[in-house]
Amino acid sequence: MPNSLELNVSPALLHTFANHPFHVRKDMEMNELVDSIRESGVIVPLIVRSRPEGGYEIISGHRRCEACRELGIEKVPVRVQELTDDEATILMVNSNIQREHVLPSEKAFAYKMKMDAMKHQGRATSGQVVPKLDDRRTGSQIGSSSGESYKTVQRYIRLTHLISPILQMVDESRMAFNPAVEISYMTPEHQRWLQAEMELCEATPSLVQSRRLKEMSHSGTLTEHYLHTLLTEQKPNQRQKFFLNQSDVQRFFPPGYTPEQMQNTIFSLLKTWGHAHEHTQSQQELER
Repeated sequence: MPNSLELNVSPALLHTFANHPFHVRKDMEMNELVDSIRESGVIVPLIVRSRPEGGYEIISGHRRCEACRELGIEKVPVRVQELTDDEATILMVNSNIQREHVLPSEKAFAYKMKMDAMKHQGRATSGQVVPKLDDRRTGSQIGSSSGESYKTVQRYIRLTHLISPILQMVDESRMAFNPAVEISYMTPEHQRWLQAEMELCEATPSLVQSRRLKEMSHSGTLTEHYLHTLLTEQKPNQRQKFFLNQSDVQRFFPPGYTPEQMQNTIFSLLKTWGHAHEHTQSQQELER
């Protein structure tokens, strides 16, 4: 571990890591963290590094820092470590990737940042790199440290090639992961066509359809008319679907609740309602 120095500093001197891929959300976990710090203070110091322009860059502890700002805490314990850009990036990803709730987009950009940093370190050390072998070796190392395979890491990184509206659909569970990976190979223009048609048709392509779109995008044969036809065609074993608009239900939840948290809460309430309904029906049958 690089030499470190422990200090207490003002939150005003703490700055977000450059291109930090992990969001600080005002959700239930954040509320619990605020309550914990209010009661016991910051137990684990933030890891930071000095900035040439003054202050410190947060490597690990963005949520703790935000909680301290919310509570008006004047001094935050930090551990200052002198790290290179690559070392800081790798430590930042390692410190955040194991969070309980990580969005696909967060994981995608985090894995990409870590892979780029590790490959850069390899080039600096060896002076030469064979790209394909380096990608596989680096991806395997990233996967092993986070409990995922090399292929899974590569597929997450592919999501960084999606346009923002489609990537948001993946984060909100409105588009499945595997079709999104295939769509990431489409040109940005074709992705914009697809995004417009998905909104119009209120439908997303299946995995098979996504692979077809990927091939047509590469060959230059894709048209907007074909996209509309594809998204309105009957899928095999297609069942009637029931949708809840996020904007309609979001008002019933605390600010910052993720789509996954809202979905889990709704399912839990429906399960409770189902049990109560069964009990009521049983009682009615006994009274007949």
